[in-house]
Amino acid sequence: VAMPLYLGRFSYTPDAMKALLKEPQDRSAAAREVAESLGGKLVGFWYAFGAFDGVFLMEAPDNASAAALAMAVGAGGALSEVETTVLLDMDEAQDAMRKAAAATYRPPGS
Repeated sequence: VAMPLYLGRFSYTPDAMKALLKEPQDRSAAAREVAESLGGKLVGFWYAFGAFDGVFLMEAPDNASAAALAMAVGAGGALSEVETTVLLDMDEAQDAMRKAAAATYRPPGS
């Protein structure tokens, strides 16, 4: 049984980026280590153009473990921003669609 997948996006602080420019290093090793320390697995780690400096994909046992990774890395002070998104596989997405179709909801004003 595969663990849930999480998409992480992050940006470095200016000081952390200066340190990486001074001494380039593969930060995926640190990401892999923290994921494994929480019972997860790093699937991929990339630098990116756009609003975030990088993205990673990880498996984690549960939401609390994924949140713990963001907290631990965030507490390190090297990131100015970190965002984690839970990813649903197609079975989970279809299950959510079926549940939504059966849900009772009254919009405001109805």
